[in-house]
Parts: sequence; C-alpha cells; structure tokens
Amino acid sequence: MTPNSTYRLQIQPDFPFSAAGEAVPYIASLGVSHLHLSPVLEAVPGSTHGYDVTDHSRVREELGGEEGLRALAATARAHGLGLVVDLVPNHMAAVPRHNRALWEVLREGPASPYARWFDIDWEAGGGKVLLPVLAGRVGDELADMRAEGGTLRYGEQEFPLRPGTEGLALPELLDAQWYRLSWWRLARTELNYRRFFTISDLIGVRVEDPGVFEATHAKVVELVRDGVIEGLRIDHPDGLADPEAYLRQLDRATGGACWTVVEKILTGEERLPARWPVAGTTGYDALRHVDGLFVDEAGAAELAEQYRRFANPAGDRGGHWEATARRAAYKVVTHALASEVAFLTRTAARICDGTDPALRDHAPWALRAAIRELLIRVPVYRPYGTGAEDILTEEAAREVKATFTVPEEAAAVDVVRDLALGRLGEGPDHTAFRVRFAQTSSALRAKSVEDTAFYRYTPLISANEVGGDPGRPAVSPDRFHAYCERLARDWPATGTVLSTHDTKRSADVRARIAVLSECPQRWAKLLDDVAATPAPDGQVAWTAWQTALGLGYPYADRLAPAVLKAVREAGLHTSWTEPDPAYERAVLDFVDAGPSGPPQYTVSLLARDLEPYVRANTLGAALVHLTMPGVPDLYQETERVYLALVDPDNRRPFQEGPPDEKTAVTRAALWLRRRSPEVFGASGTYLPLAASGPAAAHCVAFCRSGEVITAVTRLSLRLAEGGGWGDTSLTLPEGRWFDAVDAGREFPGGEPVPLVDLFAARPVALLSRRPVQDEAVREEAVRDED
Repeated sequence: MTPNSTYRLQIQPDFPFSAAGEAVPYIASLGVSHLHLSPVLEAVPGSTHGYDVTDHSRVREELGGEEGLRALAATARAHGLGLVVDLVPNHMAAVPRHNRALWEVLREGPASPYARWFDIDWEAGGGKVLLPVLAGRVGDELADMRAEGGTLRYGEQEFPLRPGTEGLALPELLDAQWYRLSWWRLARTELNYRRFFTISDLIGVRVEDPGVFEATHAKVVELVRDGVIEGLRIDHPDGLADPEAYLRQLDRATGGACWTVVEKILTGEERLPARWPVAGTTGYDALRHVDGLFVDEAGAAELAEQYRRFANPAGDRGGHWEATARRAAYKVVTHALASEVAFLTRTAARICDGTDPALRDHAPWALRAAIRELLIRVPVYRPYGTGAEDILTEEAAREVKATFTVPEEAAAVDVVRDLALGRLGEGPDHTAFRVRFAQTSSALRAKSVEDTAFYRYTPLISANEVGGDPGRPAVSPDRFHAYCERLARDWPATGTVLSTHDTKRSADVRARIAVLSECPQRWAKLLDDVAATPAPDGQVAWTAWQTALGLGYPYADRLAPAVLKAVREAGLHTSWTEPDPAYERAVLDFVDAGPSGPPQYTVSLLARDLEPYVRANTLGAALVHLTMPGVPDLYQETERVYLALVDPDNRRPFQEGPPDEKTAVTRAALWLRRRSPEVFGASGTYLPLAASGPAAAHCVAFCRSGEVITAVTRLSLRLAEGGGWGDTSLTLPEGRWFDAVDAGREFPGGEPVPLVDLFAARPVALLSRRPVQDEAVREEAVRDED
C-alpha cells in the first residue's frame, strides 16, 4: 500500500515500541496514513539511532523485540496506520562482541564463512584486519590488555582469540591473531576494510553477495510478507556495490509489495535513475526546492558580500562556494579518505602490471594523483552504470591531465577513467576498482560538501542542508513548478521532507534564518550592535549569531554544542581528530558571553520584529510540503513549530505538545490527503496557478487534480516593504472553493479573488471543492475505511 503521508518517530531505548504505541492515537488524529520508524534491527546497546546494526536476524530487544514491533503494528493498524521502517543495508557496527559475523571473521580469518560479508583487503593488511581501536600506540596500551577464556579484552572491548593461541604471551598472542589492534589514528591511512564514509566503527556489508543478502534481509522480508511492514526507507544506497541490482533483488524478495524510497541525494539537476524499482527518493531534493522558494535571491547575494567583509575568509576557505567545496574535497581525499585512495591505487597498479603491455609503466604516484583528481571532479555523489560517461567526462579528464607536469605521465588519467567506466575488462580487480571508485566518490561528496564545506561557507546557513546548494540558495516559482510537474509525471509517490534526523537545522529554524535574505541590512545592524562581544574569528561569530536567531531562545545547553560541532566540522581551526583545546574554549566562552548571554536580548528584539515574516515562511513551507506531489514525511513533533539543531539535538525522544497554528494547517492538509488519496496519488495532476497584479511574484499557488488549491505567501517582508498585496488577485478554477482550515470561508471560482481577502486569516490558504469535515466526522470516516 502506498502511503499518502508518513510520520517519522526516532525509536530508541528511551522511546521504545511501547511508547510509540501510546503515541499512535495522537499521530493517527493528525491524518497521516503510516508511521515511519527509525531502524528496528539489533544495534549496539544504548544506540540512540539504530544505524549501527549488529544482527539483521533479530528485532532490537532494547526497543521491545519482535513481539513489541508486532504489537505496535497491530496498534497502528487498529488506528488506520501502516508501518514504514528504515533499512540499513550498507553497513554494520564494527564492534566484534556485538557483531557475531565480524567476531567469527576475526576468530577464523579469511576461511570463515562470514569473510565474504565484508570488503576486507587481506593482502594490504599482511593477512590481518586492521582494527583501529586503541587509545594510543600498541606498546603503550599493553597494560590494559588481558587474554582469558578465548577472549582478548581491552578496556570494555572484547575480541576473539584465534584457536590455539590462548596460551601465548601477550606480544606473541597479538601477532598470532587474524587482526591487528592499532592506534585509532592509523585508520586514516592503514585501514583495510570498507567503512561508512570515514567512520571506522561502521564496516561495509557486501549485500551484492546473494548469500549475504539473504542472511541480512530474511527478517525484514518476513515482516513485510506478514504485513507488519508496508514500506521501506533505504539508507545510503550510494554505498552499495550496485544500487540498482540491490533494489531489484529487494523488490523480488518482497514480492514488489513494498513502497520503497531511497536516501539518494540528488545534486543540482541530477535525476534519479528511471530504471530503479523504487517510488522515489526520501525527499532531500524536495527540501531544497521548498526552502528555496522562501529565499530572496538579491538579498542572499547581499548577505554573501556582507559575510565576506565581516568574516574575511580566504576565497577557498569559506569566501566563495565553488572554491570552498573544491578545497574541502582536496582535504578529504588526501587525508580522511587516504586508505580508500590507497586501495584504488593498489588495485589500478595490479591491473597495469598485468598481462596487457599497453597498460604497464604507470607510476603508482601518477595513478594515485589521477584517482584523487578525478574523484574531486565528480559533480554528483557517484556515477552509475551506463550514465557514468556523463559524470566522468572527457573535459574532467583534460582538467586532470593539466595538473601533471610531464604530459606522458598524464596518460595515467586515461587509465583511471577507463577503469572507472569499466572499459578495460571485467576481471576481479577491474570490477573491484570500478565499484570502489563509485563508493569512494559518494563518501568524498558527503564528507567534503555536507560535513566540511557547508560549515565553512556560511552567508545564509539555512541553505546549508543535505542536498542543498549554498551557492544558489534561491528557487524561483517557475523553477519550483517545473520540478513539481516533473515529480507528478515521473515520481508521484516519491518521498518529500523538510526536517529529518539528519538535517542540520529543522525546517522552522531554517525558516527563521531565511528571512535574513529579505533584510540583510537589519542583519548587518545586529552584528554592529553585538560587536562588543569578541569572537575567536568572524566566521564562528557569523554562524553563532545566525544559529541563535534561528533557535530563537538562549538555550546555552543546545546552542553551544551545535556551534562547537560546526567549528569542528569546518576543520579550519580545530577538528574532531586534531582538536585545539584553546580555540574550542574560546568558542564556548564566546557563545556563553554572546549568543547565550546578555546580547541575546538584541537577537530577541530582531526575532520579534521578524516574527510575522517567519510565520509566513513556516506556514508556507509546511503547506507546500504537504500538498505538492509526493508522499510527505513529517518528522516527529514538526506538526507544530519545532526548533531543533543538528544531532543529537534533533534526535530527542518524541513528546506530544500543545497544538498551534501550524498544527491546524498541518491537520487540514493531512486530512484532505486522507479523504481524497486520488487527488494526491499517482493519477493526480499538478497545475500551477498564476496571480495577477503588482505583487504577483509573492504568491505561489497550484491546484491538485482540480480538487485542492494551495496558495502561500513568499518573501513576505519584501511584500510588506512594497506596500502589501494591493489589488493583486488570484483567479481560481471554476466552481465553489471552501477553506479547509477555517470552516465557513468560501471563495468563488472563475473570477479574480483579491489576495488580501484570500490571506486575511493567515499568509497561506488551503481550499477544497468540498466543505471541511469536523474532527469527529474525520475520525469516523477513517474507522469506516478500515
């Protein structure tokens, strides 16, 4: 069953299945059709997110186990809701004592039947798996190790002993294992297993192997076939060896009965491969388009100029977007992903040293340089199959060749490109190179753009979101309508989101910050007014003050961790792996004295002045999201104004709260979807509606299937400065139209409706062909349906 809307809950030990069951009646009352759960399979004990899977065959006991999940499904079904579950096929937790498959590999070595589960380069590790788990060099950590009962213990960590080695003295015992315990800092250059991005605690899983797929998906497939699960969200498909093949295998295993969306981040005008057997993406592309509607292009450009004057960053260290993204990519590919590049270099070198004389005599350094430079020039997350030539272009190859001093040595570029495109054969090494190049490309893009450049280039931090384009944050109504028309035609059941567990700022925080693009001079004045609070540097000051405005209140316990995370991710003065305690202390002192201190009053005054325009952004984005093509996913608590920063701030357990104006709009839209699924579903249509008059550019409106009209106000501050709506009007399609939020309001079709009247109650309007049912009638209708 295709959902008409979903509601995401972060299931965790502090909010298990039983707690979710208690929340079901409230969630059902909103009008959604499905609950969306974060990962439910066994994970590292205490995990608050569940993406560190340890056992695919069991539902997580800390959450209530399989019995608890099935009970939740029954409760949900009794209230008219199905279940959608987050599935993590790409990786598992690299914690041996909890990951039985990894434990067996470490105990038995490459002969273990579980060895095929993981991408381990045994040759590169001298026949061992590097485990970068020690706090210091091995010689300094021996005193904290002990062997007993077939187990090697180091602090709270446990590792299996190779059979027959239990009686050896500690140094010899360590050397006799199928693994090598090492200082954590060696992971960057010496790691010899595929991991999730740069996180060595998460080891990649080879689901392309049929046996591994069956073992890791049997429980989920059983739950789908039993009707417990009706939809799947596939986490990080770009990490897989062959995403399309995996999705086809999953589709066959579930009998094609599952609504499936993939967490595929689309860059710019990139399209989701039409061949994939999925309903669409998880919706970050929709997030970018919706957010962009509420950004003023000219004001954003002015903010960027102000930012460059205020923060004075170097052009490639935050001053200009493209240059910043390119430098960040160089940093990540040469440092954080050094072991991945080393694998590619070794593999390419073996191929070049093989039987074909035409490939010989390419120096490893030249191959390595070509690999790095080509990876940096991949403009999207990764290339796919037949479309790879459009990603790894000849122009990119020419650019890379220009970085070589000796033209003859630049021939290595052609070899690397041909290998990545699969042109030089299909041997094991050839396939391994092509696959790992694509996997590394996605890791590079994520780490260099999302986790580095987004924290360095910060003129308007609301634009620095997963899938976003900080260099071009504004989206025109025409561009938005074209995007929606394409979704309605090609991907009508795709997922759409505004807030997720991974967004750096919730939609409502971003809505507050986006208003600054309409008033850059007021922002400049605020910075002048708080200039007496010294900051370690201009970039952190700019980011911290914008974050404070977005959060709205001086929550020191929430603001300080977010700002500290921002400077660590930026990696300009401190980082996670190379911290500068003095700089970090200065950052925290600044936040305490400034954004979380007395100057917050100045921020509060500006926030109060901007509140009417924030309201328009908040309600406008919410209503567009809920009625545009696709299946909207509401993150927990976002049916009301929800102000959250980057994780872990946005992963707190769900709490039901008092309704507000946003709740009323959300309920109205969701119940329309529930009552008339055909209006918004696969057969539904999308028709842009154009306003007429001097302020027409400030209205975005569209009609769904001739039955529901959405109209919202964009750039409301600029609208107010221009004198308001005046005689601007919107002509509705023929017929009578009823306000779906405020019962009793009615508008005629076929003639101009003044926008001052349409938006008299609030800066958004949701109209329906039929009068609105009250809440009791709505709930009765759902019971009758089920």
